[in-house]
Amino acid sequence: MPKLTDVGSRILFGPEQDSFRETVRKFFQKEITPHIQMWNERGYTDKEIWEKAGSCGMLGINIPAEHGGIGGSFADACIVMEEQGYASVNGPAFHLHSDIIMPYFSKYGSEEQKQKYIPDMTAGKKISAIAMTEPDAGSDLQGIKSFARKDGSDYILNGSKMFITNGWLADVVVVVAVTNKEAKSAAHGISLFLVDADTPGFKKSWLMKKIGMGASDTAGLFFEDVRLPASALLGEENKGFYYLMNELPQERLTIGVHACAHSEFMFEETKQYVMQRKAYGKTLSNLQTIQHKLAEMKTEICVARAFIDQCIALHEEQQLDAQMACMAKIWASELENKIAAQCLQLHGGAGYLYDTPIARAYLDARVQTIYGGSNEVLKDLIARQILAPARK
Repeated sequence: MPKLTDVGSRILFGPEQDSFRETVRKFFQKEITPHIQMWNERGYTDKEIWEKAGSCGMLGINIPAEHGGIGGSFADACIVMEEQGYASVNGPAFHLHSDIIMPYFSKYGSEEQKQKYIPDMTAGKKISAIAMTEPDAGSDLQGIKSFARKDGSDYILNGSKMFITNGWLADVVVVVAVTNKEAKSAAHGISLFLVDADTPGFKKSWLMKKIGMGASDTAGLFFEDVRLPASALLGEENKGFYYLMNELPQERLTIGVHACAHSEFMFEETKQYVMQRKAYGKTLSNLQTIQHKLAEMKTEICVARAFIDQCIALHEEQQLDAQMACMAKIWASELENKIAAQCLQLHGGAGYLYDTPIARAYLDARVQTIYGGSNEVLKDLIARQILAPARK
């Protein structure tokens, strides 16, 4: 992984944040890395690690203190995302919990919901998931079939969700469901609900076996006549689509932040390998073709980091728009996969062995272009924005 001085010297981070980065780095080295192989094989992490992270102030960083969070900046939260990328550990899904899901509680939750969930989520005592994807509706919210009908003051929820990260360990799930089937579009008929894991009628499937990201638990969720009180509604009825659209730029930026850091890990891992591996009487690093490949990869990573840092700074000022967030996610995740392939190639046969860090990193990187909105869908969203003035 890069030296602390390499990442802490950026304009975004001051001395206090550098100190926090050092604490986070030590946490991943001591508490996560030694267990990651076992967690990868098992399919989920220990719940206790979440509480340890909470005690170190690594969860709910960008959530206001008055709501039960840490009260830091988004740049502070990015330190945890980056250090997880530098450590090349795919679980636990801290950034999903803290920086994708917790903002829904903080921004749209009632005071009762904030008090009930956020302090425990910040402490790692409650793990969260968001259930959006369905078997027949991946990135397309218009295709959601899960339905919550009114029954007096309650709601009765039925439906199923697939590929839910943190789904196996989750104590509380933000569930996306249709509440108005007569609406002309999903934008007017979707609501969000908070469903506790022990709610009658709520069941979790088996752990899903994936080619990568093994320690990040993934499950299907099933809801059969789940009775929810009105207090389980997050925000206003039929406003869920707008809430999701508001939060997607941050979600996509978090993927870009992690992808850029993970690219840096793979580069550093490969640099060390080619400096030690000998062929034809010399180390690989003595070959000009290898030197040029390293130069190309480093340049591309630095360009990506500059763009991601710009997006972080814009987001801090609430100026990051959906189009730029999509660009950040696309560029960084595709670069991550490119770097993964090139670094594995430079490892030769050793790179094809599952037990090597570069092989696991290669597998973990693959999903980055898929979730958070597949890159093909995001390119369509960018194109619409580009062509919007011409269509008027």
